[in-house]
Amino acid sequence: MNRFYIEAELNTGNTIELTESVFHHWVRVLRAKEQEQAIFFNGKGGEYVVTLTEINKKNAFVSIDQFDPVDRTPPFQIVLGQVMSKGDRMDYAIQKATELGVTTIQLLTSERCEMRLKYDRDQKKLDHWQSVAIAACEQCGMNRVPEVLAPIALIDWIKSAQLPPSRFVLAPNKDQENVLLDSSPDLALLIGPEGGLSETEIETANQNHFKNWCIGDRVLRTETAPVVALSILNYHFSIK
Repeated sequence: MNRFYIEAELNTGNTIELTESVFHHWVRVLRAKEQEQAIFFNGKGGEYVVTLTEINKKNAFVSIDQFDPVDRTPPFQIVLGQVMSKGDRMDYAIQKATELGVTTIQLLTSERCEMRLKYDRDQKKLDHWQSVAIAACEQCGMNRVPEVLAPIALIDWIKSAQLPPSRFVLAPNKDQENVLLDSSPDLALLIGPEGGLSETEIETANQNHFKNWCIGDRVLRTETAPVVALSILNYHFSIK
């Protein structure tokens, strides 16, 4: 059964009109027919079985038939601080981080960052990345969509008083601390750009309670690092 994220209030027994994006994808692209069913979720928890009751030229309606309170959220809350990269690498990092249960993705700029978002037109890029996260949730079964936050300077982020108490920075070739020992399931994870974090950035992170985390003997690419780190955290907190 197809799954769709929809920005709408969902209550069993109601009939609602499809949003433009869901109408386009389900009716136009997938050529759905009346009485076809799908699963809707709106990011507020759980999911709904709906039935397509009416299709018109420019809109369509569904009945909301059944609610399932299923929650596939991992047993942790992770704020991922990801320095931006160009091309498909950023899409990949956001997609896989979402599939692996990240809570929030804070985009960052750094000394070696490959790109900057400075102008109003770059809202399109942010909207695209948020849509990548939504599509990943539709595919993997997650019912809560991580928010992709507009970029800020890495130094400002690591000094934020709002960060969780457990904080890790992926720092290859550094003395590794036992980051997972007694770590809280509410944590922040910092991942640098393709060229890596500078010594000053790592030192500043350490001064702000980030522990160095070196995963193995290899230097991982910026889009691979969140996949590996989040996989380890999923395993760690599932057996803890």
